[in-house]
Amino acid sequence: MTLDALPPASAPLVWPQGKRAAVSLTFDDARPSQVDRGLGILDACGVRATFYVSPGGIEQRLDGWRRAVAAGHEIGNHTLSHPCSGNFAFSRANALEDYTLDRMERELLDSSAAIEHLLGVPPTTFAYPCGQSFVGRGQDVRSYVPLVARHFLVGRGAFNESHNDPAFCDLALVFGMNGDGERFETLRALVDRAAAEGGWLILFGHEIGHPGQQTTRADVLERLCRHCTREGSGIWIDTVAAVGQHVARARRVP
Repeated sequence: MTLDALPPASAPLVWPQGKRAAVSLTFDDARPSQVDRGLGILDACGVRATFYVSPGGIEQRLDGWRRAVAAGHEIGNHTLSHPCSGNFAFSRANALEDYTLDRMERELLDSSAAIEHLLGVPPTTFAYPCGQSFVGRGQDVRSYVPLVARHFLVGRGAFNESHNDPAFCDLALVFGMNGDGERFETLRALVDRAAAEGGWLILFGHEIGHPGQQTTRADVLERLCRHCTREGSGIWIDTVAAVGQHVARARRVP
């Protein structure tokens, strides 16, 4: 999906209904705790989140993921097999260094087809496993960002250090900031900074529940949702697809 030219940098993007900023909550890998614990919190707060899934994870809680779709949450693509750099021992047998662009494109398309078959919705946004966007090694390294741009509205990165400037960011590789293990006060500060600068903050997490590795604490998630949805917050909290569609439309030049 090709975007038209961007407006001048001095022309800030306007959020809907006078909002000052956008926030998207995202969770990766279709972890069971996301439907077992997370959906109840999100739904009680009236917040729609984006879940980046692989088909194998969906099958562990198929009824739960169907409930998520029915509640308006977004289901995004996270590849079939979660390839990352072989520098991680867990990915040594499925290393991005051993991939080609053709192989990666098959990963993306086959994952989307399987997700649509299981849940009845075609993914329109994508999250890069491990936040890594390359295939190959050395002189043969290639970016697969152009593949994501071709097949998805938005591609979300990870382990970045800022919110997104909606008037400038590359929708095929938007910044995602880690939410796992963070205190509410830390995440609130990120939201408030985005609001002060008119930005789009995308947070990502994995497990939802009690403190632990790669876990967004349930109480922190609830407090964050309440903070963003309180009257007068000026925050538009919605899925990556919803915010991405607004950004894409706003940046089109007649």
